[in-house]
Amino acid sequence: MCADNNIPVPAKTPPVKGAEAPRWGKMDTEVQFVPGVGPNRGRQLERIGIRTVEDLLYYLPRRYLDRSLIMKIQDLDLSDREVTVVGRVTSFKFIGGGPNSRRFELVMVDGTGMLTAVWFQGLSYWAKAFERGQIVAFSGKPQVYRDRLQIVHPAVDFLDEIETNSLKAKTGTIISLYSSDDGLTKVGLDSRGFRRIMADALTLVQDKIPEILPAEFLKKHQLTARGLALHRIHFPEDLYFADAARRRLKYEESFLIQLTLALRQHRRQHRDIGVRFPHPAKGGLTAKAVKQFPFQLTQGQKDVLREIRLDMESPHPMNRLLQGDVGAGKTAIAMVAICMAMEGGYQGAIMAPTEVLAEQHFRTMQPFYEKLGVKTMMLIGGLQSSLRKERLADIKSGRAKVIIGTHALIQEGVEFAKLGLVIIDEQHRFGVAQRLELRLKGEKPDVLVMTATPIPRSLALTIYGDLDVSILNERPSQRRPIVTRLLDGKRREEVYAFLRTELSKGRQAFIIYPLVEESEKLDLHAATKAYDQLKAGPLKDFRLGLLHGRMPTDQKDQTMAAFSAGQIDLLVSTVVVEVGIDVPNATVMAVMGAQRFGLSQLHQLRGRVGRGIHRGVCVLVVDPPMTKEAKDRLAVLERTEDGFIIAEEDLRIRGGGEFFGTRQSGAPDFKIADPVVDRQILEQAREDAFAWAEKDPELKAFAPLRSHFERAFGARMVYMDIG
Repeated sequence: MCADNNIPVPAKTPPVKGAEAPRWGKMDTEVQFVPGVGPNRGRQLERIGIRTVEDLLYYLPRRYLDRSLIMKIQDLDLSDREVTVVGRVTSFKFIGGGPNSRRFELVMVDGTGMLTAVWFQGLSYWAKAFERGQIVAFSGKPQVYRDRLQIVHPAVDFLDEIETNSLKAKTGTIISLYSSDDGLTKVGLDSRGFRRIMADALTLVQDKIPEILPAEFLKKHQLTARGLALHRIHFPEDLYFADAARRRLKYEESFLIQLTLALRQHRRQHRDIGVRFPHPAKGGLTAKAVKQFPFQLTQGQKDVLREIRLDMESPHPMNRLLQGDVGAGKTAIAMVAICMAMEGGYQGAIMAPTEVLAEQHFRTMQPFYEKLGVKTMMLIGGLQSSLRKERLADIKSGRAKVIIGTHALIQEGVEFAKLGLVIIDEQHRFGVAQRLELRLKGEKPDVLVMTATPIPRSLALTIYGDLDVSILNERPSQRRPIVTRLLDGKRREEVYAFLRTELSKGRQAFIIYPLVEESEKLDLHAATKAYDQLKAGPLKDFRLGLLHGRMPTDQKDQTMAAFSAGQIDLLVSTVVVEVGIDVPNATVMAVMGAQRFGLSQLHQLRGRVGRGIHRGVCVLVVDPPMTKEAKDRLAVLERTEDGFIIAEEDLRIRGGGEFFGTRQSGAPDFKIADPVVDRQILEQAREDAFAWAEKDPELKAFAPLRSHFERAFGARMVYMDIG
């Protein structure tokens, strides 16, 4: 074991591999030049994104083995807490012969007693992982089985003899434990292997790790210097130093990500000159459009339209996110915004992720704009050549003022006469490059991106930190509340009876099935089986449709189009039904295995019903037995329809991964910080990054920051101006 500032010099110096060998001591030195990293290890490290010494040093321990927290076997109790035991392997063997009873058992001793470790899965792997005499650390919850003390499926870490002796010392010793997998383990990169190459990597760059954060921020937040933090995170003298090192690295990561957002915003606000729309005239097209709605706009809609109008009147391109809850009226805002653009002499384009959603927008908007004397055009894939040619001509000539479409809008050959406003619906469904392509169809047009997924502020600061954000959280008066009920899966027949009642009235419904063990095959089988059973059994008198993840896109769109047109009474689906799909006649959303879904996901699903004159009902069917945890969690949906409250609760329960898992390509990646848990650090870093970008937008004042920033984020900066 080594102290922070006393990393041992490796016994061998790294070989020079050809004339292109790098200069030693640089953080961007390729990882294969670290002693102990040969071609096989290099390939496995590259597989998990480690290509340089810097990448390696930022592969942080998942946890630590602390001598003060290790228990002797004789002192173990049966409380429901996880413990760590260090000992020597004495024996191991397979027990049982049947496929359901076979297990692998290992016995370890520590001088005070004997402990058995048991595995029921991965038996062939664990049988090869151990040798007699090995020193191992097992972590898990101890229990007694047939008078033997055992841990089932413990977390396993292998230790060196020298590390074991250190753990026996009277002074505290901390050993870093790293995440590994089968591929890494096969080339010796378990925790023990990682500790060895980390020590050599730190020796390689010793005293040469540049500080990339300005001194004023280090002092302001009392942050550990970068080089010292990287030593202490891997080889801490105690957990206090490890925590301080991790806090510094969390701040560093947050600062760099927020700096990319700050520079994007600064460039847009200070450099770019876009379309400057005139103030809408009294009695003009915009005013006529507002009067044409069969309902009064909510105060929230009016406030958002004012923000959009001020953006459009500015000489700088608008880059605004419209974040609205289910049914909050985002489409009406988009329609009025397009009128503002047309009143200024420009065209407006709306890009939707699917043909079904594009067609839905067209059906809503075409008659609306026709009454205003405006030509609306739809451009989707698969059009006949002559029809496509005709529509492209109308777009190019400017005869078509409102163009609604899918990614077909960004294809070669699509030319706009005067594109002034781009609206991107459900923007997380499009990649950054796709959104850039649409913006390039005009001369720096204003951009409004819309999402129906409420996002808590801590995540919005990360994903959309460079956009101006408008929030709609007020329900239009014409939308009736949706009734939400929890039901134990044992009462499934009651759901079918209710569905029969609703469908007999000429209404429509959804039944949604969850992913089963994240397997498309199992998922497809479960839903297809249910579809066949329903079609032949309790719902045989109705027209059923099936939607699943393995269908071709055009077939999915056809199924949804048939459902929207009323040709299908009940849609059985294995996937989240498209956000934004509007079927006013659908009144029931039945979700099977509801405990498998996130709260925000369920909130989006229930928003698909009750969009017409009839009240919507959402039935959340929970697989038996309904646990108290599932009941308490899902009860949130019974209490409120506020998507932002639900999103906050979902975030508290599940963490940020569910949100980040579906975010758009090009969004920032957090590997160290957690935007939910580390919100205070994130907000400190954001304040500092935006202040720095304002005073030094070229990053010339502090060369190490600029150098690191260009190396780490340079490839992304082509997308700097994209929302």
